[in-house]
Amino acid sequence: MKTNIACLTVLIAMLSGGATGTALAAPLPSTPDQTVPVSQYVTQVNADKSITFRLFAPHAKHVAVVTGAAADSFVSHDMTKDENGVWSWKSEIQKPNLYEYYFDVDGFRSVDTGSRFQKPQRQVNTSLILVPGSILDDRAVPHGDLLTITYHSKALTAERRVYVWTPPGYDGKGEPLPVLYFYHGFGDTGLSAIDQGRLPQIMDNLLAEGKIKPMLVVVPDTETDIAQAIAENYPPKERRKTFYPLNAKAADRELIEDIIPMIDTRFSVRKDAAGRALAGLSQGGYQALVSVMNHPESFGWLATFSGVTTTTVPDEGVTARLNQPEAVNKQLHNFTVVVGENDSVTGKDIAGLKSELEKQGIRFDYKEYPGLNHEMDVWRPAYAEFVQKLFK
Repeated sequence: MKTNIACLTVLIAMLSGGATGTALAAPLPSTPDQTVPVSQYVTQVNADKSITFRLFAPHAKHVAVVTGAAADSFVSHDMTKDENGVWSWKSEIQKPNLYEYYFDVDGFRSVDTGSRFQKPQRQVNTSLILVPGSILDDRAVPHGDLLTITYHSKALTAERRVYVWTPPGYDGKGEPLPVLYFYHGFGDTGLSAIDQGRLPQIMDNLLAEGKIKPMLVVVPDTETDIAQAIAENYPPKERRKTFYPLNAKAADRELIEDIIPMIDTRFSVRKDAAGRALAGLSQGGYQALVSVMNHPESFGWLATFSGVTTTTVPDEGVTARLNQPEAVNKQLHNFTVVVGENDSVTGKDIAGLKSELEKQGIRFDYKEYPGLNHEMDVWRPAYAEFVQKLFK
């Protein structure tokens, strides 16, 4: 026993850097020189709207900045290191837009640790930077309110959260307003639609220009806790067989049994189908398709932006409803279908849905964005176009 205690004492001393041994822990990382202005080692938009990407990583052997919004469009740019340990690379002049990027540091994918603008995801690994000059900007116009509502979902037996954008000056009273429910994509969060989708800015700016009707926009969490464990424990290739159908049914129950009744109670909103729209992107596009087709009495407008469809994830309710083209045409004031020309994620899904709608004689608006993939440069403008059609 005494021998064991003696050995333990020596081990503790070694690990703590005591007299009987040296510390095993690596030295703390270096920090930027305190005499250097922060602007010299962080990413920034230049006056000419080019972007200088910077990362302080003095001990790295190779650093690159990867730009683009989808695997098919990623481009890696080698960066150079200066005497202060700051790596940098300057882009060409960029069009006004919100751009995605991340750093490759000796093979490790990293967000920009010098920026607070990260892409909201369940696994955060991408940063964002805004080049001003588009509808995505915070302009000097009347601003709506963005509310965060936490509630108990009886359908899921869980505490959940939705985001609600309300028009400028809206106090929850007065003439009932229509509602657009919007679902984000797989792996994202509700904040993805807010921070990356820029829904509040788009709504503020379009309303100020008189291009849209006053409405509420409700952003639920597309993914449910019920299905999340399945998503995490199955390979991505199996996700459409396991996660999508289970999640869609759970989220549909939550929408119909919890979210819509809560919004109807807390706000002065329309309760007729013509006063409710449902839209979503990618996985959220599938969610929108499932709920609208299974509850025709509840929705009069539908949009799927690069959405998963029953081409790869069957749903009996959707199939049955699409076999009633006259009823669908009577139900939907607008059915919008959007995809990027080079979308390798859901291109097959949208092509299958388009073919089915044409075969059945169901009316729909279709737009293909040339040269684009499965990305926000499709979904943001598609959203802006769709909301301009609503409730008119």
